[in-house]
Amino acid sequence: MTSHFDASRESLMAPDSHVEGFRKARDARRTELFEDYVELIDDLISDEGEARQVDIARRLGVTQPTVAKMLNRLVEEGLIIKRPYRGLFLTKEGERLAAASRRRHMIVEAVLCRMGVSADTARIDAEGIEHHVSSETLAAFEQFLKNPEDTKPRCWTERP
Repeated sequence: MTSHFDASRESLMAPDSHVEGFRKARDARRTELFEDYVELIDDLISDEGEARQVDIARRLGVTQPTVAKMLNRLVEEGLIIKRPYRGLFLTKEGERLAAASRRRHMIVEAVLCRMGVSADTARIDAEGIEHHVSSETLAAFEQFLKNPEDTKPRCWTERP
């Protein structure tokens, strides 16, 4: 018997499962920008000694007014502190969120690389995937990284 992916749809999933999947995706999209911003702010502070609005805009490929709006939201959420003429600083909660986001990113990127995805593609793809990974999936990824010889998919249908 060999395991393989069967893309044919056997049946429509139960409504509760469908709702939960879409709810999780919506929640992840809501927090995705916060996570990206605090992680970038943390990186800029670590690498350059400060995080400035102009640098964030350049690295995210967005306008400064877009960044200014998001920074105001991050202040409201208690994730950053803006100090006039001194740049941006993460609060303890912002630091926690940045660290958690970075950790998820590193794990997802490592799994993709282990699967044979090129380093550049893995880095780019992990940037989107990291925000949508459940804690269960993240734990499975970590286990996979610890035991690479155990690669048998457990949720694929067994076929003769």
